[in-house]
Amino acid sequence: MIIFRYLTREILLTMAAVAGVLLLVIMGSRFIRYFTDAAEGDIPATILGSLMLFHLPGFLELILPLAFFLGILLAYGQLYLNSEITVLVACGTSPARLFQVSLVPATLVAVVVGLCSLWLTPAGALHNAVMLEEQSSQIDFTALAPGRFQDFGGGRTAYTESFNDDGSRMQEVFISERQRRRDGSPETAVTRAGSGYQTVDPETGSRFLVLADGERYSVEPGRFEAERLEFETYAVRLSLAGEQRELESAEYATTAELLDNDSARAHAQLQWRLSLPLMVFILTLMAMPLSRVNPRQGRFAKLLPAIFLHICYLSLLLAALDAIGRGALSPVIGMWPIHLVFLALGVGLLMHNQRRGMR
Repeated sequence: MIIFRYLTREILLTMAAVAGVLLLVIMGSRFIRYFTDAAEGDIPATILGSLMLFHLPGFLELILPLAFFLGILLAYGQLYLNSEITVLVACGTSPARLFQVSLVPATLVAVVVGLCSLWLTPAGALHNAVMLEEQSSQIDFTALAPGRFQDFGGGRTAYTESFNDDGSRMQEVFISERQRRRDGSPETAVTRAGSGYQTVDPETGSRFLVLADGERYSVEPGRFEAERLEFETYAVRLSLAGEQRELESAEYATTAELLDNDSARAHAQLQWRLSLPLMVFILTLMAMPLSRVNPRQGRFAKLLPAIFLHICYLSLLLAALDAIGRGALSPVIGMWPIHLVFLALGVGLLMHNQRRGMR
């Protein structure tokens, strides 16, 4: 029991250190990209924290299998360098026994990865997609930069000369919109106002843009006339209360919805989500013999080959995901041959290590 706790602690501590570094790098890269978008006015800076939080499960489902794989390599590699494996062998410990010990933290990691891949990641991806879709189709004052024309998607371009001191009201507002009439014909509407502010209807919860002291022109392409409207107050509804956009991509579907969907993309996404927790156990099997190093080589001797194996494994799964989604690979075959190949490789390495002994 003492050996079990010691080995588990070493593996999990090493995994946590590796995962922390990888997570910092990946989240930093994604944050820089979002921060650039916010600086350019494409998204408001106030939603950056929410976007990163809901991206976290997607990062963890990819990072944790690799971190656990490297955690076993580094932890057991250190045991070889310190000749602690020699002591374990003298006490009757075998590679199979070490593998059984490693399966306990592997199961814990696989459960966390499974929760992320099967539930948290699609929910977080849907949340972020809806949020970004709303920002791209709605004018939000928090994303406007004074003195710049900014495209908000959906044919909307907005400009404001300045904000008041508390940032709640815009001065000299210009909005251009491409839209369609009730009969389906296209038109372009240009609105100019002396000031504007955003408000929420307390009864319906809908968000409105209220413009004051301005005029609005509506022009239909191909016609040599325009409709002109002068106003003291003009309100434009920006969003409905509880408005929910339907995103039909399999990436955003829940696992239960994928089970009821017979499309190729649904099969591909379902197999991908199941593959990630399964990957943890296969990587554990391969990590056991790969962690064996010569004390003269150091515990990083097999690190690069191990990382290369993980990259090959993950790349083949991603290639299969794309092939199944395109219909180029049968869902019946799917990703399972890839898992079988690496499972056979891990079993072969473990048996070879068993024959050689652990010393």
